[in-house]
Amino acid sequence: MARAALVTGGSRGIGAAAAACLARAGFSVAIGYGSSKARAEALAASLRAENCNAMAVEIDVCDRASVRAALERVRQRIGAPDTLVLCAGVAQQKLFQDISDADWDRLFDVNVKGVYRCAQEALPEMLRRGRGCIVTVASMWGEVGASCESHYAASKGAVIALSKSLAKELGPSGIRVNCVSPGVIETDMTAGLGPETLGALAEEAPLGRNGRPEDVAQAILYLCSEASAFVTGQVLSVNGGFVI
Repeated sequence: MARAALVTGGSRGIGAAAAACLARAGFSVAIGYGSSKARAEALAASLRAENCNAMAVEIDVCDRASVRAALERVRQRIGAPDTLVLCAGVAQQKLFQDISDADWDRLFDVNVKGVYRCAQEALPEMLRRGRGCIVTVASMWGEVGASCESHYAASKGAVIALSKSLAKELGPSGIRVNCVSPGVIETDMTAGLGPETLGALAEEAPLGRNGRPEDVAQAILYLCSEASAFVTGQVLSVNGGFVI
């Protein structure tokens, strides 16, 4: 049976790599984007050129109506998603005492409530079918905390707790929920750290480098595939051995 996947935050970074990886593995993939329409559509077009079934779909994970509308468009084009990969996220570096209520609320609205809204809207069809797979994307900083990123780390810690809780609740219904916890991955989100900081972080990883989006995408593919049919409630660290 053909499988349909929705990847939020799919226009760039880990999300784009995950969407491409799933499509090439035979999934019909909806590439969710917020503001990067051109990038999402270009990725979808390039995958279709490889004879993959891919589409771009606008989705604002902070707006339930947008999530609902996006899922309906996906259902009409590729079928109701039985696989949900929740990559949409934002980050910010600030001293704790400088974080505003707006800063805090923004990170939690996207990183945590975005997962909540998307999963909640996709679940009825998964429950009806008695099967489904949800993969969330956290961060190693959500496991151990991060200086000058306390609100980001807190939001990703919440994603981990939510994922583990959903795995327990939804397992009896045939729905698996897992989380990937990336280390330092070289994407637009980390580009602002600068080469010196990125180099220092690479030296801390036993593998001697920072990660690539494709490294995380392969872990996501595993968690979405039948190879992980007996895996749920897990946090899969993809961090090059970074000690956390």
